[in-house]
Amino acid sequence: MIEAGEMDRDRISREEVRYLAGLARLRLSEGETETFAVQLNRILSYMEKLNELDTSRVEPMSHVVGMSNAFREDAVQESFSQEEALQNAPEREGGFFKVPRIVKG
Repeated sequence: MIEAGEMDRDRISREEVRYLAGLARLRLSEGETETFAVQLNRILSYMEKLNELDTSRVEPMSHVVGMSNAFREDAVQESFSQEEALQNAPEREGGFFKVPRIVKG
């Protein structure tokens, strides 16, 4: 239920929750609508509290952990021969893996 004084600072109304639920093709009961309105308003209040923090010295980032390219450099090198690649194939045909047909055509 909505706590005392909470209605005064609501930023998302029950009507807006119904509208958003309609966009998402959700059918909400009246109780669910009220619950979501309260929860969404609490989330917005928390975000407001976070906005009070001084982040001027925090470098913007796209991920919370450092990311680096895990790929190796492209280099031409020897690969498996066709025979080596197919040596464990259960079935092969004309130098290729033979697999069951899954698309009818």
